[in-house]
Parts: sequence; structure tokens; C-alpha cells
Amino acid sequence: MLDKAVFKSSGKSPLKRVRRWLLSLMLVLLMGIGALVFYILSLQLLWPLSFWEPRSWLDPPLYNLSASDKSFFVEYPQPYHFILDEPNRCLHQSPFLVLMIPVEPHNREARDIIRNTWGKETTVLDQVVARYFLLGLSAGRNGSEPIEEGVLEESQKHHDILQSDFLDSYNNLTIKTMVMFEWLSTHCPNTSYAMKVDSDIFLHVHNLVDMLLKAPRQLYMTGYVARGATVLRDPTSKWFVPASVFPDPTYPTYALGLGYIFSLDLTWKIVEASPHVKALHIEDVYVGLCMRHIGIKVTDPPRGDLFQISAPSFTGSCQRTSVIAAVLKDSKQLLDLWRTFESRPQSGC
Repeated sequence: MLDKAVFKSSGKSPLKRVRRWLLSLMLVLLMGIGALVFYILSLQLLWPLSFWEPRSWLDPPLYNLSASDKSFFVEYPQPYHFILDEPNRCLHQSPFLVLMIPVEPHNREARDIIRNTWGKETTVLDQVVARYFLLGLSAGRNGSEPIEEGVLEESQKHHDILQSDFLDSYNNLTIKTMVMFEWLSTHCPNTSYAMKVDSDIFLHVHNLVDMLLKAPRQLYMTGYVARGATVLRDPTSKWFVPASVFPDPTYPTYALGLGYIFSLDLTWKIVEASPHVKALHIEDVYVGLCMRHIGIKVTDPPRGDLFQISAPSFTGSCQRTSVIAAVLKDSKQLLDLWRTFESRPQSGC
């Protein structure tokens, strides 16, 4: 009896000591796993989604680049502001489709040609279509000078001008495009689709609306789709990008900037992705990079002839029924082509 009492009071059995050791080990492991999960979640807060992207396209965007490489990127995101706006028009109209047309501030002629051709369409197949011209600042302006009198009068007359306070230039097309996405995401809550369309494009709005009435309403982007496009390494090319800026030999799939259509739910997703993807100056490629970042694929159009990179001839009525968008030499050609387009019969195909 005495031996048993001494044993009980002097310590625990070996089995109990092993159990206690295993419990301690499990507790340490659980604490380690918890710390690892916390670390990963902290990274996700800093770099959501793009934690798994190639490191060359993560924040901070430009600090590790040479001065020459920085020229291939633009200053976005930045808090750009609209100095000419239509803050309530899209909300009140609730259009099915919004056409966003980037154009230089001085190019009043292009805007008037569009207003008198495909831009005059306001109701198509019983769907409301709205049109806006997107402008930056003229070269030499820093935002402190008054708005050009002609642009202000044009805005007051047509109510279709959106002008933001970035320098309007070819290299800033990415800024213009992202400002467009920002504006749409906050001003058009009841709109189904928008299209970014260049001013030198022939646009068949009827065919566009007809296609969209059968298209997905969410996570949708289409146009002239480029797959496996080669990154041009020739320094004399307008689209030259060195390997130090974009190391991959090809770009991700994207829709050419001549004109692409997207559902409105994509606008804010692309804006949210932008801080995590360096703002390359080639705007359509940059949108494609943002789409890759959020894991959404560009959709092919129903037919390959709907988006064309050459001007349609309209020699027969069938081409009239096939094209949605086609590239022209300039907006002046649009006026001549539109007269031919309207004179052709619509039946026969």
C-alpha cells in the first residue's frame, strides 16, 4: 500500500507523459500553421490575387526599373478628375448600351462626323443607346488654365463630352481607358454593356445591339480578339516593348483597341485589378493583362467577320449585314462610307 502511494505521488506514468508531450507538439504545430495562414492572408491584403502572378507585374510598379524602362508605363492609378462631366445623364437614361469614344480635344470634326453618322443612333431594336466622347487635356495645359471655350460650348450644346485632367496623348491612352472604366463603374448602374470604340471606326450599331441581345450579361468582353500576339522587339516599331519591361515573348489574349465590348460588371473588376498590374502604355494589351489578373477570358465574337481591320466596301448588301466594326483611314472616310452604307439595300442575304 505504501509503495503504490509513493508512486502515485512521485509522478505520472510513462504513458501519460507521452500523451502530454504529443499534445504539446500538436499545439506547437497548430500555432505554426496559424502563423503561416496569417502571413499568407497578410500578403493577400497587400497584393490580392496577384500574389500568384509573375513578380515583374506586382506592386510597387516602377521603383526597380531603369529610367528608359519607365517610359513604357503611365501614371496610373492616380486620382484623376473630370473637368467636364455628365454626372446624371447615364443614370437617368439607363441605356442598354453606352458607346465611349476616345478622341483628342482639338478634333471637333471627328466628333461632329460621328454625331451625324453611327453616333446619331439613340434607340436600336427598342434598346436605348448612349454616346460619350472622352477627352484629356490639350498639350501644354497643366489643368490650371480654363477649359477651351470651343470644347465648353460643345459640351453645353450636345451633353456628350467627358474631359479629365490628364494630358491627352497617344502614350496616355491607357490612362484614358482606365478613366473610362472608372466613370462607367460609378455613373451607369443600370447599363448592361459598353463599348470602347475609336473615332476612326465604322460602327454598325444595329448589328452590335442585335449581337448583345443574345450575349452573356456578366463577365463578358469581346471584339477583334488577339491570341498569342508577339511582343515587338524592334526599337523602330510604334509598339516596341523591350524584354526588360515585358519578358514574355507573347502577350496574353486581349481584344484589339479599335473597338471592344464589355458587360458593365467588368468595369470595377478591371479598376480593382489595376493597382496590381503595371500600367503598360499599350492600352488594349494592358486591359488584357488586367483581365488575366482577374482570371476572366475574352470571348470570341459569334462570327469572325463581325470585326474587321480594313474598311468595308459595301459593294453588296451582304456585307452590310455582317460587319459590326471596321477600321478606316480616318474619320473623314467615315462620312463618305456612311453615305454609301445608307444608300445600299438591307435585304438580300
